[in-house]
Amino acid sequence: MEIIENKPGKNILLLGNEAITRGAIEAGVSVATTYPGTPSSEIADSFSKIAKYKTKKNKEPGFYFEYSTNEKVALEIAAAAAITGLRSLTCMKHVGLNVASDTFMTYLYIGCRGGHVIVSADDPSCHSSQNEQDNRYYAIFGGAPMFEPATPQEAKEMTRMAFEISEELNSPVLLRTTTRLNHARGPITFNKIEKSKEKGNFERNPMWVTTPEIARARHPVLIKMLEKAEKISESYPYNEIINIGKQSEWGIITSGVSYNYVREISEELNLNVKILKLGMTHPIPKNICKKFIRSCKKIIIVEELEPILENQIKQIIYDIGVSVRIFGKTTGHFSRLYEYNPDIVEEVFLKIFKINKEIKKPNKSKLELPKRPPALCPGCPHRATYYAAKKAQPKGVIYPTDIGCYTLGKEKPLEMADLLLCMGSNAGTACGLAVATDEKIISFMGDSTFFHSGIPPIIDAVHHNHNVVITILDNRTTAMTGHQPHPGTDFDGMGRPAKKILVENVVKGCGVENIEIINPNNIEKSTEAYKRALKYSGTSVVISKSPCIILENRNKRKRNEIIHVYQIDQEKCKKCKTCIGKFGCPAIYFEEDKSIHIDMNQCNGCGNCATICPFNAIFKKEN
Repeated sequence: MEIIENKPGKNILLLGNEAITRGAIEAGVSVATTYPGTPSSEIADSFSKIAKYKTKKNKEPGFYFEYSTNEKVALEIAAAAAITGLRSLTCMKHVGLNVASDTFMTYLYIGCRGGHVIVSADDPSCHSSQNEQDNRYYAIFGGAPMFEPATPQEAKEMTRMAFEISEELNSPVLLRTTTRLNHARGPITFNKIEKSKEKGNFERNPMWVTTPEIARARHPVLIKMLEKAEKISESYPYNEIINIGKQSEWGIITSGVSYNYVREISEELNLNVKILKLGMTHPIPKNICKKFIRSCKKIIIVEELEPILENQIKQIIYDIGVSVRIFGKTTGHFSRLYEYNPDIVEEVFLKIFKINKEIKKPNKSKLELPKRPPALCPGCPHRATYYAAKKAQPKGVIYPTDIGCYTLGKEKPLEMADLLLCMGSNAGTACGLAVATDEKIISFMGDSTFFHSGIPPIIDAVHHNHNVVITILDNRTTAMTGHQPHPGTDFDGMGRPAKKILVENVVKGCGVENIEIINPNNIEKSTEAYKRALKYSGTSVVISKSPCIILENRNKRKRNEIIHVYQIDQEKCKKCKTCIGKFGCPAIYFEEDKSIHIDMNQCNGCGNCATICPFNAIFKKEN
């Protein structure tokens, strides 16, 4: 694997996420933890691949890695390792830091001995998330030093340097990225790989037990650490001023991926500007900012999402008493919504600099294409589960759902997702709906979500005897983020055998008395199970057990097993549209003559379409 070669000076093309992994490897990371979530997933997946690769070669990986039960657990494991002096990394998507925030806030009071880098991958435009919160606020809220790379190369270098700064400050640090950086590819230059420490040393310290008395004593230490961090920020190499064209009164302040758009458009429009590019954005380097502000009469601030830099720059302007005009979000020039791109930056710059230039917009086709929302895969067991649940009670049911592939049950024709807040919320909101309404409630969560945050609301449901049906879709993987393992699988993130925790055993241990275990591919029996669960007075749990069809067929191919696909007998088909209009398998389609067919390239051979066809028109194709 090229990513682990100890060849300083070597150039390689890597994803931004892979570059972060490489930076941690170069820094001699000993412990890496995560709960997978896009756009951060490839950071941890790279650690997993390295561990499996080295193990296969009969070598020690050099670090410990795990896909933790959730982000809070991931942070706590890595924090404990960092407290013993080991270099640690924890990565998660932005909403994951919400889950870990209880630990995060107090951890900053305690600090650490070994370097600890916490990666928060933000998702402007909600490409794969339920919100687009700006986690720079967490750095300010908790008091964490924070770094924002603009390119994959910077992501690698900032990660490597962040461990050193973390140790210098005796504090965990935040590396804040965004989707556009995480999934961009760029050239990376290798540095030397430092050897990881195998074991840490726990040194007892009464200041690590945060009773109120200790917390009061530690808070001033946190404030002093931030003062030291600000001095580091003043000399941080990725806080720099770049001159474009001739000297002028115009300045631009930016950070992260926004810098790339600013630089590109400034050069394209032949602007005379100076750019203050901030790579360490908390604490910001006030002296550098003051000097830059004094050299400008007009400043444009370009940052995605919230006006965090803008408000800090305004405060500095007020403190030093200079007259500088600001162009940014609070002035209505830039939006607080969604991610930026060169076109957005160019359009604003043209207005600010009063440049008369026609913006070439791509030619629009007169043909209006139909919308193509994401869909459950052909053969996905979740579709069969939804279909059975709907058959059991066609009307008068509310369907709380959760984060995962199964959220796609929201789409037609299933339309079985009515409420979603966050990971694990399905069961909690189900209980609330049961209290607030007289409707039947069937909620859905995946197996990984169950272990992540689905257990406490099930306990609540049992204790308060909420009349709900909670479905756990056990497809034996964390499918949506890339098929990572979880406590319900028999191997871990390093490829080692692991204790498999059975969902039904945990559910029984939570006190649930009415448990239905179904094979969703047997739709008739699954429907009957849902009918029984709906009649039960109190908390019922339906566990739908069937592996993800992608993994199932991948394993079949490895075993050289034939995957039988299905086709439609046109003479028997009455065009009732059950397979399309009610079941909704994307492998089934209409021809121009209104006949219905199965795409052999998409069919995964689950056979559910044959089960639901009322005219027995669908049959297994012999290979």
